Amino acid sequence: DALNTKNPPATTKPQTIDTSALQQQVMPSSGVTLPINWKDLGKRMIADGVIDETKFRAVFSSGLSSDQEKILKGSVTQPIIMNAENSRFLLDAFWAFGLANKNEILEKGEMNDKQFGGAGGFASTGGWTLSQDKPMDHYSKHAYVTLNTEQQALVDRISRTIYRPCCNNSTHFPDCNHGMAMLGLLELMASQNVSENEMYKVALMVNSYWFPQTYLDLASYFQEQGKSWKEVDPKTVLGAEYSSAQGYQQIRAKIQSLPQPAKSAGGCGA
Repeated sequence: DALNTKNPPATTKPQTIDTSALQQQVMPSSGVTLPINWKDLGKRMIADGVIDETKFRAVFSSGLSSDQEKILKGSVTQPIIMNAENSRFLLDAFWAFGLANKNEILEKGEMNDKQFGGAGGFASTGGWTLSQDKPMDHYSKHAYVTLNTEQQALVDRISRTIYRPCCNNSTHFPDCNHGMAMLGLLELMASQNVSENEMYKVALMVNSYWFPQTYLDLASYFQEQGKSWKEVDPKTVLGAEYSSAQGYQQIRAKIQSLPQPAKSAGGCGA
């Protein structure tokens, strides 16, 4: 019978996403090893008043782990591993460093553009309430890590292409804590001569721990497009099309199957 020679038309329905498996791809429980040498930066920032130890500890009412104690007050000789449990702690540590470390992006970039009213009125500056004195007393004031010309150019270039889903600005305009923390992390990686490709890979994983829901959603979107998360180019995902607030919302509206809500790393404040 000619009528039976063809298969009936397939009905399209949303894919079923294995959220737990996807979560292990996006933000593995084993964490991501950060290719930086922290040494005694925490201790130095406390000594300089960038971090008020009492105020900082009060944010973490359940206390700090032994590794976190080393990052805050000791000397770190082993690689730092970021995971879901310490992502907020590292966010604040990198935020303090990004704010205080002397860098021309803070001095000549958008943060100091007069049209925005000066550098002191942003969430990343006025919102840093964990210093001993005014946060602007430390803004780009401490030469903790000095980059050479090539390293600075690398940070300048990459920071313009990495966005965050809490706003529409790139890391080159670090007006919130996540942006300032990412700028600090990029400076630390560049100072260790980490390759550009590796910097993007690390930045994507770090953003994923800071914004778990966003990147689970994006991973679901790519999976629906037939692309696994490990195949996605980190630089592409970190760009404005996917990782800015506006770009993410536009992509999210296209997703057929959304993963369950994941725990956030917190808002844009201390």
